[in-house]
Amino acid sequence: MNSWQTGQLTYLVLLGAAVLFWFVTNHRQSFRKTVQQGMAWVLIFLGVLAAYGMWGDIRATVAPQTAVFSDAGRVVIPRSPDGHYRLTLKVNGTPLDFVIDTGASNIVLSKDDAARAGLDPENLPYYGRALTANGEVKTAPVVLDEIRLGGMVDSRVSAQVNGGELDQSLLGMSYLNHWREITISGGELILQR
Repeated sequence: MNSWQTGQLTYLVLLGAAVLFWFVTNHRQSFRKTVQQGMAWVLIFLGVLAAYGMWGDIRATVAPQTAVFSDAGRVVIPRSPDGHYRLTLKVNGTPLDFVIDTGASNIVLSKDDAARAGLDPENLPYYGRALTANGEVKTAPVVLDEIRLGGMVDSRVSAQVNGGELDQSLLGMSYLNHWREITISGGELILQR
């Protein structure tokens, strides 16, 4: 530090001390209240900074987006706030919510979703097996009459019904392979026929 910088620093320290001394002497009667108000303003300022920094996450939570059909044969799916890509398909005429799972070989329906799609999950032959993060589960092979996404329809699509507990149905590679191109870019999953 040269002498010029030392002089500037000394001046700023003395000026800050004078302002602080003036502030304390003028507000000594209500010093506690003044400190409380000052802290409230500091917290408001920090809250505004945090909201500005996290605006992308907040916006996605407040106004979640759904799939956008930009043109014939192309679907753009924005990433949801939890980091997954979600899509609603009409299965046998019933809208079902799916998590897109490129690690799943097949379409996997929960028992509840299978029942909503017109299947009888209690009377299916659960002779298949699948290894999941929660261990091995039994599965029942089924054929879905129709899967519709916007104006795109796939008929006679094979799927599995999960015999265990599954919160969300999975849209695996057996469905994704019906698409010519799958791209993930900029927080969007793009399906192209």
